[in-house]
Amino acid sequence: MLFTRAVYIGVDLSGGKYNVAYAAIDADRQLLALGQGHVEETLAFIGGQHQAVVALNAPPRPNQGCLVEPSVQEELGDALAGEQGEDLRLAEYLLRERNLRVYKTPAREKDCRAWVRLGFDLYKCMEALGYQPYPTAEADLQILEAVPQVCYAVWLERLPFPKPGLEGRLQRQLVLYDHGLDIPDPMAFFEEVTRYRILQGILPEEVPYNPDELNALANAYAAWLASKRPAETCLVGDPVEGRILVPVKQMLASYAPPGS
Repeated sequence: MLFTRAVYIGVDLSGGKYNVAYAAIDADRQLLALGQGHVEETLAFIGGQHQAVVALNAPPRPNQGCLVEPSVQEELGDALAGEQGEDLRLAEYLLRERNLRVYKTPAREKDCRAWVRLGFDLYKCMEALGYQPYPTAEADLQILEAVPQVCYAVWLERLPFPKPGLEGRLQRQLVLYDHGLDIPDPMAFFEEVTRYRILQGILPEEVPYNPDELNALANAYAAWLASKRPAETCLVGDPVEGRILVPVKQMLASYAPPGS
């Protein structure tokens, strides 16, 4: 699907190459596309855009050892003790010390999970399509890394409920709805749930969205913020390894579990 205006696309690879989720919104946060399919379908959609910012839920490459650089070690000092000797990127360390439990990217590609290696390939494909790392001034096509779990945590100012459960899905969709995305109000779910429907095992399917779709939507909104309101975001990590976009100006020192 080709759009002639700027689009903001979120991609979630956690389902593997045969179940990639993607979402696209426009400058007014109107939903343009939401789907799941083979990675080739997602690439075709991304490759057909004239102006787009894509937020991908995967690192661009294995870690490059930035965390063990003497200058970084000196800057972090005693704070590094808990992760000393760990195989992860600087960005991941900086998030994990705030209780944001992101994936640790190994230094060797063969040690990475399948969805992470798929991400490496996708970055290369998008580079061939003309996408450049965010932020690149005046580039019409840009790509960045964002982690949906982190996005939801910083928007909520606490860790969200687990994403597979109904409460976690409702919570995530409500966050996006309250941030102005043109999606169904998840509270409508409760209007459709009756005693009869529960006894019959019939629940609404459209609300809330499934976890992978909600991940893609979070990244689409993160891409929108990076482009439209960059002052309300921050980039964490080292550009050599790949920085992670966090969709708030400043993070909390730590993010508490839900209900605490």
